[in-house]
Order: sequence, then C-alpha cells, then structure tokens
Amino acid sequence: MINATDLPDTIPVFPLPGALMLPRTRLPLHIFEPRYLAMIEDCMKTKHRLIGMIQPRDTPQSDKRATGTRPAEKRLQAIGCAGRLTGFSETEDGRYMVTLSGASRFRVKEEVQGFTPYRRVIVEWSPFERDLGPSEDDKGFKRAPFMDLLSRYFTAMNLSTDWDGLSEAEPELLINSLSMLCPFSHEDKQALLEAPSLDTRRETLVTLIEFALRGGADAEVMQ
Repeated sequence: MINATDLPDTIPVFPLPGALMLPRTRLPLHIFEPRYLAMIEDCMKTKHRLIGMIQPRDTPQSDKRATGTRPAEKRLQAIGCAGRLTGFSETEDGRYMVTLSGASRFRVKEEVQGFTPYRRVIVEWSPFERDLGPSEDDKGFKRAPFMDLLSRYFTAMNLSTDWDGLSEAEPELLINSLSMLCPFSHEDKQALLEAPSLDTRRETLVTLIEFALRGGADAEVMQ
C-alpha cells in the first residue's frame, strides 16, 4: 500500500496508446525497448517504484520551449494512472516481464527536460485522493441486467471470458477490469479513466457497450 505522503512529485511515464490501468487493478507489461528497460531499472532503485501509464494524444508536440517535450514525440493526455512495480522477471534475451499494481491517477502539470531516455512528468495527485482508499462501491449496480448486456456484447464482438469469474467478481473489480480489457477506442479508454467515480465509470461503460451493440463503427453488429 502507498500513502499520500509517499507519492513523489515526479514520475517516469510509459506512453502507450490504448493501455488503461486503474487503481487497485493489475497491468502486465512486456518491456523490450532500451529506453523502457532503463526506466524499469531506474524505477526499481526508488522507494515508491511508481511508473505512470498514460496515453499519448494524436498530435505531436510542436513547441519545445513552451512544453519541455521532445519535438518529435506526441503530447501526453492530461490524466494518467500510476502503478507500483510489484512483479518482475527477465527473459533469457534480456526482455522484462513486469506487473504494475494501480495506485492512483494523476494530472500532468508539466513534462521534465532531462537526460533520461524515457519521459518524466511533474504530477498532481490531489484531485484523486480517494484512489488510495478502500475499494469503491457502486450502490446503483444491478448485476443481472448488466451481465445480460455484457453477454450480448461479447457474443457480438466474438469475445470469450470466464463467466463464472465475472459473475462472482465485486463491482469495482468487474467494472474496472472490463474497462481495461474491452476493445474500445483510445478516446473511450481515456473517458473511462477520467470517470470521477465507480458509478460514473459503470454508466460510461454501459453507454459504450450499448453504442457498440447499436452498430458503432460496424453496422453489422446490430441484430
């Protein structure tokens, strides 16, 4: 567990399109690029062992003086989620298989210029103080109709899952895991990340699923 007083002002970030991590979830990562191998090695030397998962925006950053980012790199979203490095193994060819445990979301204040091959940002944690607290409850969650909707969505998308596990999962684990795993767009993933509460995230998730069932980008989905 991480306390608010343990959260650093500056963290390394791993910009990865479509990757979503939420508090109290786990995200496995396969690390092979040299700059991110260096990031993992540096992270393991810190007390907090935090890495920020964040999505890049579609547009490149054009003004280095104004932003402190490398000109060729894409701008970062304003909000990401930091995870604590809790699992690590190394393959014979030097790749790292790691697990991040979601700790807290953060807001990017500015990007740090420096000599590290990976990107670092100065962050603000205070808007997400309850991320460090106990699991959230969703008093408006109705499992039966939700699972029925989910079943129709998985059938339409030709997805498979452990239905027994989903049926028994607590609301927070269920909603957050589906938010991470369902094949939504980058923008939709960001909306799920930024949802201020579990019930809001569930409502957003339901809206996205219903949109997909109505056709979404593929009109043939609707039966």
